[in-house]
Amino acid sequence: MAHLPFSGSIPDDRLYYPDHDMWVQPAGEGEFLIGATSFGIFLAGKIIAFTSKPNGAQVERGRGMGTVECQKTVLAVHAPLSFTLLEGNETAEERPSLINTAPYDAGWMARVRPTRWVDEKPLLLDAAAYRRHVLAIEPEAIFV
Repeated sequence: MAHLPFSGSIPDDRLYYPDHDMWVQPAGEGEFLIGATSFGIFLAGKIIAFTSKPNGAQVERGRGMGTVECQKTVLAVHAPLSFTLLEGNETAEERPSLINTAPYDAGWMARVRPTRWVDEKPLLLDAAAYRRHVLAIEPEAIFV
């Protein structure tokens, strides 16, 4: 079967964690939303289940903030920054198809309050740098 290259969006209004293909977006006073990028979902395969850590959990950058189940495996969802979890997206837990179809909107995974924002923000990429990261892995990628 022929390889189909990645085709998806990388919105300009957020920052990206290339190590685990996650995004971070401001969502109010000192709060942020976190989710999986469309490229990360492309690599993992269709997500059929999502489970967040419990509200109030303290999560360190790079550590598990929940799990996703794909067609053939269960994967840890790695945090793009250190935070206190304010809420996991219960709607996405109930309807994980939202993560596949609307990863930058209704398919967000967590609303958080960062604990080391000043130190960790410089470790995240802007959209242009993340697109270059994607192209280094998938040279035929198409951004829509």
